[in-house]
Amino acid sequence: MDFTDVVRQRRMVRHFTPQPVPAETIDRLIALTQHGPSAGFSQGVAFVVITDPTIRKRVAEIAGEEGYVAGGFHPFISEAPVQVVICTSEKVYRDRYREPDKLDAEGREIEWPVPYWHTDAGAALMVLLLGATNEGLASAFVGTHDPPALQRLLGIPDDFWPIGVAMIGHGAEDVRSPSLKRGRRPLENVLHRERW
Repeated sequence: MDFTDVVRQRRMVRHFTPQPVPAETIDRLIALTQHGPSAGFSQGVAFVVITDPTIRKRVAEIAGEEGYVAGGFHPFISEAPVQVVICTSEKVYRDRYREPDKLDAEGREIEWPVPYWHTDAGAALMVLLLGATNEGLASAFVGTHDPPALQRLLGIPDDFWPIGVAMIGHGAEDVRSPSLKRGRRPLENVLHRERW
């Protein structure tokens, strides 16, 4: 599929069929995420893939599925045949930037003006979502208000932080987000040349 078509077709789908997604497809998608940017090639993003229906249901509870259903959506978090919890580790990045080739002129770790571990996790998430679209699959992403609960449920180590849950599967007719009525901002409102 042409890249422009992939980007334009990708959207947050809020209803999935029960049709399974082959494990090889998910492996291929996760491997693809490894080609996203990584500050210092730290590679501090990791994933937990969940296909077990009982665990998916519990993840959906932690991710607030009840609120989505109350808002008129399908129980799309638990019904998606694959959930992918995206995790990032500040420690991995800090450890990498304490290595000799990354120390500043005085031999110290750089100052981090932005937590790039989150930037890289977001980039990995986008590669995952676009990759799913390219595979002819539907996808969505939700955050969670209780990352420690996901850590406990899934055995995620303390030095990795779950940023949210991506759902992957075969899309069904869904209720679109009412936020879409806002439309896209005009290009001239987001594109600034030379100065703001």
